[in-house]
Amino acid sequence: MPDDNSFVKEQLNSFGDGKILVVDANGIDTVALLGDMIAEAGVKNGWSGIVINGYIRDIDIVKTLDIGVQALGTVPVKSEKKNQGTLGGEISFGGLTFKPGNYIYADNNGLLLSNTELDLS
Repeated sequence: MPDDNSFVKEQLNSFGDGKILVVDANGIDTVALLGDMIAEAGVKNGWSGIVINGYIRDIDIVKTLDIGVQALGTVPVKSEKKNQGTLGGEISFGGLTFKPGNYIYADNNGLLLSNTELDLS
């Protein structure tokens, strides 16, 4: 469900091993799927980034954390907690298809996906 962040919270509270969590909220702009406390859990558990096809909140705190976050924007409303949604598999949005094992490179200008690790030196 695009208005439920239960699985976002669950994943970021598990060991991330430098991975990036990709979330498709179908661009919903009525609730935030990420706030400062869940983002802080991601930092604590070794996640390197979060990409959300949806909105986040607490941006002033989130942008100071040692984790990359890409989202469509901000909204101050908390999401539902109904343990609904799916985990794993391919996710497509914004003209991109994210597959498990992809390498994601991001900055303030956008995202780049690759099937192999790129030499950025």
